[in-house]
Amino acid sequence: MQRADLAGFLRRSRERLGPRDVGLVEGPRRRTPGLRREEVAALAGMSPDYYMRLEQARSPQPSGQLLAALARALRLTEDERDHLYLLAGHRPPEGTRAGEHLRPGLLYLLDRLDGVPVQVLSDLGDLLAQNDLALALFGCVCSVAAGDRNVVLRWFTEPAVRDHFAAEEHEEHGRELVADLRAAVAHRGGDTASRALVARLRTASAEFTALWDRHEVAVRRAHRYRLVHPELGTIEFDCEVLATPATDQRLRIFTPPPGGTDALDMLRVLGPQHRCVTTVPPSRSS
Repeated sequence: MQRADLAGFLRRSRERLGPRDVGLVEGPRRRTPGLRREEVAALAGMSPDYYMRLEQARSPQPSGQLLAALARALRLTEDERDHLYLLAGHRPPEGTRAGEHLRPGLLYLLDRLDGVPVQVLSDLGDLLAQNDLALALFGCVCSVAAGDRNVVLRWFTEPAVRDHFAAEEHEEHGRELVADLRAAVAHRGGDTASRALVARLRTASAEFTALWDRHEVAVRRAHRYRLVHPELGTIEFDCEVLATPATDQRLRIFTPPPGGTDALDMLRVLGPQHRCVTTVPPSRSS
């Protein structure tokens, strides 16, 4: 808990609000700008004395429930609310989820990044979209049921999927998938979707169950893939995992390592058609 910074942030947030901003009558002229401390306390449903001690940096650590009330009372934005939680020594609430909906800006970016393979995945590993070069690299999932287009599920239930990866890296790749999924499930608080996916995987794969029970946790952010392509043989790509505005979506960008652009050039020549008979617009196919 950063008491001094928390006190300063609360004070500045209070001073920038007027009574009319929160639905109060302004009344006589005020000596100082902004709301009074007792007004903020009343709006947040706490005692004026406790709020005063918060602003004086001499209070005990506030609870998450109290912080949520303060964020509403002070009309904080989502970023300001998260800052408030961090200053008070708490983990901020989870941000907005997009589910399977792709923001227009993300679709535009996907269409513009046509020089390298790009995919959009959910935090649980659902493939939501991919561009032509990703389709040429990994193949089409158009024939796969929408609910089964999950990279973790397919890895542990469809042996052919592993043919895309160098055999000596199968064990490490499986561990990384499970560790990343473990982190996502915890971040979601074990919601219905994540519990259902884990239950399905545990039922379908003894290998997954053994890895899951190891309780390894590691968010995948950047790593190198050694991929096996049916026409190009073994090729290497560096994968950067970028966060999106939604907390449950990730952008995966595959770039060749320095000096390794030949495989990327050949992928452009081959195009997506050689990997999929029925071509669906890749950025909107899932």
